[in-house]
Amino acid sequence: MIASLGMYDFGPAQAANDRLWALVRDGLRTRGIAAPETLTRGEHAYWDAWQSPHLLLSQTCGYPFRARLHDRVTYVGTPDYGVDGGPPGYYRSVFVARADDPRETLADFDGARFAYNEALSQSGWAAPQTHAAKLGIHLPPALQSGGHRLSALAVAEGRADIAALDAVTHAMLQEVEPKVAGLRALGHAYEGRSPLLARAAPRPPFATPGPRYLVRRRAARHLRGARRARHWPLPRPHQDGL
Repeated sequence: MIASLGMYDFGPAQAANDRLWALVRDGLRTRGIAAPETLTRGEHAYWDAWQSPHLLLSQTCGYPFRARLHDRVTYVGTPDYGVDGGPPGYYRSVFVARADDPRETLADFDGARFAYNEALSQSGWAAPQTHAAKLGIHLPPALQSGGHRLSALAVAEGRADIAALDAVTHAMLQEVEPKVAGLRALGHAYEGRSPLLARAAPRPPFATPGPRYLVRRRAARHLRGARRARHWPLPRPHQDGL
């Protein structure tokens, strides 16, 4: 069995994710559903987990869900990370540039070198490119970094001029990555939900992007019930971590 919460699993959030998983795991076990003791982390927490027949619970971004996973999972619920400037359960992209870059607005970055995490990222690729097109500007892909943190570092180190990070990652990196904390936010692109999903039989596409979870069908019933009954009482320090 595999469980992973890899979207925001670094820094203080790791302890919070461990506590959240312990609550879910123990709740599943009391209902006779087998669940792994610990979360899978690292490179195997993503596509390997999402497509594994042994998947119990995982978390994915919206674009991979719509592109490849929508017919293999069932929506369970929506996590709320308390992103400023949006309703509960929503998130958005944040454009970042170096603080000493003389360009002041996003429009000034027309033609600038754009760093992105991967081509199947909603917040790092699809949303900022769509937003740029609406503004009539072009952000040519200059560097595929492999992660939001790596995109931000590419900008900070001068290997790219601009990048877009999802707002949750951006806020978390302020606490743990000094180079990222020194970047300047230029504006936001796209506001979308971050749903919780269940691994199950094919369902119609649910096309609202953002981080989301995947589980098996029996687990989905429990998770829906637990969410409605507020059975995930994280201690305050762990709530702050997420």
